Amino acid sequence: MGGEEGDRWIGGTDRQLRAMLLSPFVRHHVRTFVARVRQEDLRFLGELIDPGKVTPVINRTYPLAEAPAAIRRLAEGRVRGKVVITM
Repeated sequence: MGGEEGDRWIGGTDRQLRAMLLSPFVRHHVRTFVARVRQEDLRFLGELIDPGKVTPVINRTYPLAEAPAAIRRLAEGRVRGKVVITM
């Protein structure tokens, strides 16, 4: 998942390529997107985040013992927002 991609010689590109190859055969439409990161935009976001004007949406918090249930909910697609596992 997330952290594994940087170790490969093509980064996370292989995931995008596989998705594009599968796209004609599945219900989902796959497109690539490359973000342009500009310092001005990042500075503006920082100005919103620091005073708490932008906060993440947390769907639910699970204790570590219930991590399998949290992952099941994610897999079922019934989650809107972030799922937090507490230790």
